[in-house]
Amino acid sequence: MQQKIIILDFGSQTTQLIGRRVRELDTFCEILPYNKFPKDDPSVIGVILSGSPYSVHDPEAFKVDLSQFVGRLPVLGICYGAQFISHTLGGKVEKADSREYGRAHLETINLDNPLFKGFEKGSQVWMSHGDTITAIPDGFERIASTADVKYAAYASTQQPVWAVQFHPEVFHTVQGTQLLRNFVVDICGSRQDWSAASFVDTTVRELKEQIGNDRVILGLSGGVDSSVAAVLLNKAIGKNLTCIFVDHGMLRKNEFTQVMEDYKVLGLNVIGVDASQKFFGDLAGVTDPEQKRKIIGRDFVEVFNAEAKKITDARWLAQGTIYPDRIESLNITGKVIKSHHNVGGLPKEMNLQLCEPLKWLFKDEVRRVGRQMGMPEHLITRHPFPGPGLAVRILGDITPEKVRVLQDADDIYIRGLREYKVKLSGEEARKVLAAGVPADMKDGTIEVSLYDQIWQAGAILLSTVRSVGVMGDERTYEHPVALRAVTSTDAMTADWAHLPYDFMAKVSNEIINKVRGVNRVCYDISSKPPATIEWE
Repeated sequence: MQQKIIILDFGSQTTQLIGRRVRELDTFCEILPYNKFPKDDPSVIGVILSGSPYSVHDPEAFKVDLSQFVGRLPVLGICYGAQFISHTLGGKVEKADSREYGRAHLETINLDNPLFKGFEKGSQVWMSHGDTITAIPDGFERIASTADVKYAAYASTQQPVWAVQFHPEVFHTVQGTQLLRNFVVDICGSRQDWSAASFVDTTVRELKEQIGNDRVILGLSGGVDSSVAAVLLNKAIGKNLTCIFVDHGMLRKNEFTQVMEDYKVLGLNVIGVDASQKFFGDLAGVTDPEQKRKIIGRDFVEVFNAEAKKITDARWLAQGTIYPDRIESLNITGKVIKSHHNVGGLPKEMNLQLCEPLKWLFKDEVRRVGRQMGMPEHLITRHPFPGPGLAVRILGDITPEKVRVLQDADDIYIRGLREYKVKLSGEEARKVLAAGVPADMKDGTIEVSLYDQIWQAGAILLSTVRSVGVMGDERTYEHPVALRAVTSTDAMTADWAHLPYDFMAKVSNEIINKVRGVNRVCYDISSKPPATIEWE
């Protein structure tokens, strides 16, 4: 039986980061809403309570019945989780005189407590809270403090319960990984047997049990997520999998043909459908971003359903949905950030059950699974690409001509990123290698393309804007193109990539000179948050 840690999400922006840190310890975890603790699940070996945007005193604050797991399983409360445990069990939480935010140092640490095994005195931590614990419940003891926070950490003297008011999951808590290792491995007893290989074995077995001899239809997009899902299903059910790849006309340049060739190499049974005329027709004159997404999602289902009906014995629809898709579409407060065409259930008329084998994985984990199954590297390292395609990278209404312009500009940009090589060393090299990018270390450096160093890149056509230019001594009045490139590990947060000036100059000149309809190139230097990666 596969062990797992349950992380109860109280709405913190770093809950997913806690999950990533736990998985980096080769331990499976599930992130669940604060009120969805799985009762009577023998595979659960520990519970982590996340932070929250709320105060424990807020009327709308999220609350959980601690008796479900306190005393039964090891528990670690982080920030709000620590305050909630104290508040609920008889301690005191009060508003801090000033918001406790940023770096701090543990001035006192009980190094005999198993949570702090291997810690150094004065270890740096990261605080981020407006309330503070001023008294802990009976039966608990203080195990760490900072200059300003008396109860930086506390623990029960009678039960396996620990709590910290700082965030061990963030980079600025220097020994945060050590703390989580102490909890997950030493205290909870993780066997550390979760890996890409074990995920493949477990998932293939579960898919066989779940699906049996039923026929499955999978909607392919050409991206790494749906491709890895397809190969997983192919390993599990073989010829009972039929894949459908819908071309809505807003893919990258020549992408439909190239992807179909890739799928032949993988041995997948794929039906390609060119439905571009339908999508362009239904999108005509539509400028609202959310409406574009909804139309594309609706049309995709209609086209897909028409093909699916031809497979009369199909019982399942498989999708390459991954965790960031789900958490971004509907967060714990119930507020939609943006719609995803592959999230949110199926129309009743499709009469198919849903299968999402990757729904708990982050993007880099999906890539590791793909490598484990021997998939071609160029498929695995493909940047994420939005389901609605270039429709959400064209501001304003969608026309075939605008798509043509953007495809040409985007093609120049992406080819340039692949061709431009950079040498990396130190932390930069470590991050790239940790992401699984194949590269040989020589004299402490590696050489990779800009494309492999970046999480996601693409061009955006500002078709609602025209700018004046001069080309060949003639005045032009055409559209600007914005280039976007970000670095990230899971798309929950992202920073703009600091591309070399000589690269940007070369790409800008090539786009302006070769793409009819563009006379200006800009570069987007916004991070996420506050911006999203896509413009729409």
